[in-house]
Amino acid sequence: MKTTAQKIPPMSRQSPRRYAHRTLGFGVPTTLDPHHYQVTIPRGTKQPVLIRECLGIQAGREDSAVLDRVCLERRRWTAIANEVKRAFNHRLRRQKLAPGRWKMGENPVDRLLGKELCVLAWAIEEASPEQTGLAVRNWLALRPEERWWLFGMTAIATGGLQDSRRGWRRALRYALADLPQATLLPTGTPKAADKNTKTPDLFD
Repeated sequence: MKTTAQKIPPMSRQSPRRYAHRTLGFGVPTTLDPHHYQVTIPRGTKQPVLIRECLGIQAGREDSAVLDRVCLERRRWTAIANEVKRAFNHRLRRQKLAPGRWKMGENPVDRLLGKELCVLAWAIEEASPEQTGLAVRNWLALRPEERWWLFGMTAIATGGLQDSRRGWRRALRYALADLPQATLLPTGTPKAADKNTKTPDLFD
């Protein structure tokens, strides 16, 4: 009986596990309903971009599971989108996680990165183009822990869509968009961590 030799496909040269684990968007773990943020980018080029916090299974009630944090005019979103993507992907690669990209529709963002994004979005929601550039540079100069602290202080009482001119929200805009830091990093350059300080994992 005549037999035909089977062709064996060549082995892939890529590592079977290129990343630490699977993620969606910008670092969101593929677990059941995780706490994360969602950036909704409409197809219309003049429609605003909505940033929401999705509490997931940790939400106490269904009606409080999603919090609308900030709605940015499209031109303001466009002014920060690339720098935010660059900074976030730098962090994700350090954690051996897949980089993300902005696309039309819903973009999931890790819960800690989402807090940092809100801080910048709140600072520029009514800023001029010049103030926006300054806010981005000041935001890049902050350590992640500093951004988380600013989010926590701001979100307690002024973290909703209607709070743009109140309390910490107003102070945040003044601090990032009006006051130049003593030392500003070049745009797109993430701040190096102190040798003796370990930045917490994205999922701590």
